[in-house]
Amino acid sequence: MNATEPVAEPVIGSQYNAGDIAWTLASTALVWLMIPGIGYFYSGMARSKNALSLIMLSCCSIAVVTVQWFLFGYSLAFSRTGSKVIGNFENAFFRDQPSVGGSKIPDLVFMIFQCMFAALTPALAIGAAAERGRILPTLVFIFLWTTFVYDFIACWTWSPNGWSFIMGGLDFAGGTPVHISSGAAALAYAIVLGKRSGDQRDFRPHSMSNVVIGTCFIWFGWFGFNGGSALAANLRAAMACVVTNLAASTAGLTWVLLDYRHDRKLSVLGFCSGAVSGLVAITPGSGFVSPASSVAIGFCGAVACNLAVRLKHYLKYDDAFDVFAVHGVGGIVGNLLTGIFAQSWVAALDGSTVIAGGGLDGNWIQVAYQLADSAAGLSWSFGVTYLILVIMNKIPGLNLRADAHHEHTGLDLAELGEPCYGHHDDKGGVDTHVEVGEANSGTQSVESLGAKP
Repeated sequence: MNATEPVAEPVIGSQYNAGDIAWTLASTALVWLMIPGIGYFYSGMARSKNALSLIMLSCCSIAVVTVQWFLFGYSLAFSRTGSKVIGNFENAFFRDQPSVGGSKIPDLVFMIFQCMFAALTPALAIGAAAERGRILPTLVFIFLWTTFVYDFIACWTWSPNGWSFIMGGLDFAGGTPVHISSGAAALAYAIVLGKRSGDQRDFRPHSMSNVVIGTCFIWFGWFGFNGGSALAANLRAAMACVVTNLAASTAGLTWVLLDYRHDRKLSVLGFCSGAVSGLVAITPGSGFVSPASSVAIGFCGAVACNLAVRLKHYLKYDDAFDVFAVHGVGGIVGNLLTGIFAQSWVAALDGSTVIAGGGLDGNWIQVAYQLADSAAGLSWSFGVTYLILVIMNKIPGLNLRADAHHEHTGLDLAELGEPCYGHHDDKGGVDTHVEVGEANSGTQSVESLGAKP
């Protein structure tokens, strides 16, 4: 080689694995799809006059959190030089992104994948405020909550500097940052807002087809949620997908059978709720447990969440869509069972991860680690959420609850000016003859919801 010839520079990005990048980006898209899926899931369970507002809020969660993540959220959660509790602003505006995702994918890919988790979590929490929470204050709440709750817990759990990560807590895909935190936030939101006005018997799902569509989006996207958390196209990602599907299937069937013994009916809503509870319960352990263990986790998750749904009737809080019962309780159950069922050979399927395992491997102290992580996440999320909501309620213009007239009319017309199922005629008005939904008690028209022709 001639000494005067220039040395060829390596191709930018050649140090990364193209297959791992492709899988993580595909998983990012799958998790994104879960967020409008949550909107449809919640929309179907609401009354028709509030259906559009819930889809709107879920989609807005993507936009609000994406901006927050760009400004400083990602840096707070994953900065290299952060503390054990929270990161810093070193990587704000996506400057010099930290290499915490792995050596085979670029930081930019890890960042956008984690952004979807951050956007999904408040979309889950705001379901507790359905049908009575004003939309604009909810968007402000999403920004504040992501900053002061989610970013902190994500740092504890997933940042190499986080105290739970250093302690040895196992959370593959978000048992504490996503599910326990959103469940606790939903409980605080429901308590601060108070109960919905009207007859409790009227609060029935208006569209089971929307519930099923939302469940399908959520279940489909969860393959990216759990499988993508391997951050590589490897055997561990495949195992995470297998156990995710097994747990959801087991839990869906379990919930149906639990309800059947009471009503002698095979409930569609019960199956959908059960499947989601199984997905929640398997999330923290999806990269640590075997297929046989995932069946046990799905069963236990469904039983625990099914029983927890009845809590609100005894404690007299109005969590509209049982977010705390399914996500909060399901996340705690999943965390604790991960401490029992985690096995070192499953984690090692990626060729690099080494853990002591859980109770099945004789490492029973892992259950204590999981309990500490769960308790800290639950306490922080509930306490900080409650504080944020109380402060917001005292600021003019940010009062959380819609007034009685708007609540009676429905948030779709009162705050969005558009019905979910109506359409505009040629003159630009709302066609009042179009039925906007059917409930078990009969049909409702746009005119009956307060629209003017």
